[in-house]
Amino acid sequence: MNPIRVEAAIVEPVSLAEMRGFLRLDPDDGGAEDALVERLIAAARAQVEAAARRILVPGRYRLMLTAWPADGRVPLPLSPLVAVVRTWLVDAAGTVTDLAPGLVRLGPDPVEAPGLVIDPAVPALDRRAALIEVDAGHGGAGPPIPPPLAQAIRLLVAHAFEHRGDGAGDGLPPPDVAALVAPLRRLRL
Repeated sequence: MNPIRVEAAIVEPVSLAEMRGFLRLDPDDGGAEDALVERLIAAARAQVEAAARRILVPGRYRLMLTAWPADGRVPLPLSPLVAVVRTWLVDAAGTVTDLAPGLVRLGPDPVEAPGLVIDPAVPALDRRAALIEVDAGHGGAGPPIPPPLAQAIRLLVAHAFEHRGDGAGDGLPPPDVAALVAPLRRLRL
């Protein structure tokens, strides 16, 4: 079961205008570097997301279950979880049946141990699949992005912008970026 992002629009946590100011780009350059800076922002955000194990942009995700978990818990790699949007059952003929609200709900810690709790009263999945849509990520309806993670994005963009074309490098983020991300990194057991 892998959650799939079902919304394509991504609003980056660091804006182009903010990044242009951080890089001290000439406001009269006609936006010559804008496309590059936007790509660097997206790449830096993805790198910080992977390092912190957190989603830094709001989004809607869908997952499918073909069996309810025996312990009633579904751990998810989506932190922070914000809300269960919709749950429904689909049979082999494609008939959709909505589940009552509250039968699938967020677990007790949607940030450090994101997951869903399945109520024992859910109907059996006899030859059906359960589809669950959740909102996850910082920003939007979720919690704001932690300032150290936003700063890590800015520093990664500045580093990549400054050193473009300098070769592959060692592939490691600058030490100050790792220091910003480390205290906010979700741990795995």
